[in-house]
Amino acid sequence: MKKWIMCAAVLYSTATFAQNSTNVEGSSYQFTVLKNLEAGDIQNQGRTGTCWSFSGLSFFESELLRNGKYKGLNLSEMFVVRKMYPRKAANYVRMHGNANFGEGGGFQDDLLCLREYGLVPQSEYDGNKVKSYNHAEMESLLGGMIKKLSATEGTINPNWTKAFDGVLNAYMGEAPEKFQYNGKSYTPQSFAKELGLNADDYVLISSFTHHPYNSQFVLEVPDNWNWEKVYNVNLNDFTAIAENAVMNGYSLAWAADVSEKGFNFKEGLAVVPEKDWADMSPEERKNLFLKPGKEKAITPELRQEAFDNFETQDDHGMHIIGLVKDQNGNKYFRVKNSWGTDNPGQGYFYASVPYFAYKTTCYMVNKKALPAEVAKKLGIK
Repeated sequence: MKKWIMCAAVLYSTATFAQNSTNVEGSSYQFTVLKNLEAGDIQNQGRTGTCWSFSGLSFFESELLRNGKYKGLNLSEMFVVRKMYPRKAANYVRMHGNANFGEGGGFQDDLLCLREYGLVPQSEYDGNKVKSYNHAEMESLLGGMIKKLSATEGTINPNWTKAFDGVLNAYMGEAPEKFQYNGKSYTPQSFAKELGLNADDYVLISSFTHHPYNSQFVLEVPDNWNWEKVYNVNLNDFTAIAENAVMNGYSLAWAADVSEKGFNFKEGLAVVPEKDWADMSPEERKNLFLKPGKEKAITPELRQEAFDNFETQDDHGMHIIGLVKDQNGNKYFRVKNSWGTDNPGQGYFYASVPYFAYKTTCYMVNKKALPAEVAKKLGIK
């Protein structure tokens, strides 16, 4: 996941639902809230491909809020990013350059950081040496370094890791080893323990037909550089788990493709129109985000075909924090994005359940949110 949007500054909005009844001014969509969950302030990833960290940590913040803890805590996304760059670089070199390296990542990276390095508050590490987040120059230097190393014949000087860290420190600053928070001294590991977040409480869920259902497989997307496994479920379970989770107070970290014509953050909506975009008239295209219409019936075969043809990729990480229905009874997830507040929903938008079923690569959820029969099938306790 590496989707980014250019922005001048980091922006914020309150996490409370403003009770907007529609997606954009002038729209005839009328939404009724079925469930809305607490979330932290809207953040902006700037011109970086680190959506996976912003959405993953927003998810962790909602987990804390769900448990009635640490209201207002803003976790440092760049601490996670800073810790993952060296891991990705080492993997790239060991694989002789036959691996992915870049700004992208996935929720498995958030779990890896939580498990092995801990977490820190944003107030203790913003990982930013410039006015707004932009990793293009830094990534160019880092990528050039490891590409050269991976092509080296013979012995590699082990000091390359120090040089790599030097570039990261120059652009992001050194990650703290100790810090003070609310009058107490912590390490990142002890802080994560204090928060009560446990990486083992979370699972990654997907649904594809090229692997057996009710089993685990390594999700074949480029940013899954550490080959993390996901649980594979049938499509009905896939959407049912998500809806059940939200309705029972659990949010979802959501990885999806956002390149579809039916995805429009500025219009506050993501839908899958029944007609293909090429077959729609100018009037139909104009009304797509203004009037509820029929959407495609999403089947496992349609979903699989889009993945196999690279039409569905791991474009972007977001955070699902609610569920609504329109005047026709169709359901939509309420989604928190990391592109600032410059849209009608002040950083939020609505994604239809068909869009979710069609374009999701995977999602992260607390395993306690799984229906008992699904957890049993997957062997999750």
